[in-house]
Amino acid sequence: MLTLPAFILAIALLIAVHEYGHYRMALACGVQVLRFSLGFGKPIYRWKMQHSDTEFVLALFPLGGYVKMLDEREAPVAAELRHRAFNTQTLSRRAAIVAAGPLANLALAVLLYASVNWLGVELPAPVLSRPEPQTLANQAGLMGGERVLRAGFVGQALLPIQSFEDLRWALTRGSLQAEDVHLVVHPANSKDERDVILHLSSLPQAEVDAQMFARMGILGPFSRPTIGSLLADGAAKQAGLKEGDEVISVNDQPMVDGQQLRQWIRQSGAKGVAEPQVWKILRNDQIQRLSVTPQVVTEGGQSMGRIGAYVGARPEMLVVSYGLLDGVAQAVEKTWEVSALTLKMMGKMLIGQASVKNISGPLTIADYAGKSASMGLTQYLVFLALISVSLGVLNLLPLPVLDGGHLMYYLWEAAIGKPVSDVWMERLQQGGMAVLMLMMSIAVFNDISRLFAF
Repeated sequence: MLTLPAFILAIALLIAVHEYGHYRMALACGVQVLRFSLGFGKPIYRWKMQHSDTEFVLALFPLGGYVKMLDEREAPVAAELRHRAFNTQTLSRRAAIVAAGPLANLALAVLLYASVNWLGVELPAPVLSRPEPQTLANQAGLMGGERVLRAGFVGQALLPIQSFEDLRWALTRGSLQAEDVHLVVHPANSKDERDVILHLSSLPQAEVDAQMFARMGILGPFSRPTIGSLLADGAAKQAGLKEGDEVISVNDQPMVDGQQLRQWIRQSGAKGVAEPQVWKILRNDQIQRLSVTPQVVTEGGQSMGRIGAYVGARPEMLVVSYGLLDGVAQAVEKTWEVSALTLKMMGKMLIGQASVKNISGPLTIADYAGKSASMGLTQYLVFLALISVSLGVLNLLPLPVLDGGHLMYYLWEAAIGKPVSDVWMERLQQGGMAVLMLMMSIAVFNDISRLFAF
């Protein structure tokens, strides 16, 4: 139910801020703004503010917007108003007006990240689950239950890790930049810290998805291997398991955490038939043994086991917050890092080192909007910040139909002393539109592929 309103609110806010950046800078430079439109197509509501020449419009299709300025290239301008036309402004003023939109989105991201830092957000603690064999974490000697204290690229300064999201972000950066990551961890049953190197440079450069973290061996935070709510007709109920049971071992294989137990259950049905298993559980401080036979189901053409119960306790949670100045500083740093990583990811996709499956379209964004909104205000603000950064960076790309393309024209004008010719302008606009349409087609295709994935 939240998906559509959360998506519309997100798009409306981000576009309004983007266009407001253009609008305010145009006024600051003395340019007359004729229309500020939120949306395209037929106007459904319009108004003017007192002592303002600008018409404000809400249009039918909300996926966009524009600021229309006085410009001799679009319509005749009276002689007494030429000084207020966009095309008569100095090169620096025109560049400032064009750049103000993307910069407004980046400034919004800083404000949103700072707000989250000030409000505080409940996040899983940076405690590792048990890694699968042959993964990088397993090869590095991690056993599960370690708390990550600090992390950073090998040879660089290590930064404190406050939550599992901090760790995930560090690992994402390392994977996309092909950098090995140095972790300082505190094992569960030890007083001493330990240094661990994850050789992320050995991972294939593909898309950022669950498979990337699966190859690392770090899928989620540590959770105790306990049984939660049960289905009435599930294998767990039939075997006599109860909510709150802690699983110690299965077929004499110790169960360290919920992730390991879930994986064991899934793999038990991989051959299409599940054999009875001996589960050793702790219930009311007493050890019991039960025979559990998982049910076999088929998903995506693969057979896997299910027991009809929620497996794994809720991870340890903590509230992460920052003071006033620290919150702003961390927000600026996060916005910079996300921007830089976005550009690097786009570059890798351009040269074929990363999959174009990473490009997401409106369906995926809408889905994330609904999910983040359902998780609470802070998660929705983080989602808005991430999309705002993406919108700002995208618009700074040197594509002729985007703000970055116009800045590219101005750079050319500054270099040779005259603007791009009308003929070349038209050709570049057509080429830029073709590239943009291709990107949009890929994004929509990826959305549909995810939506109908089997």
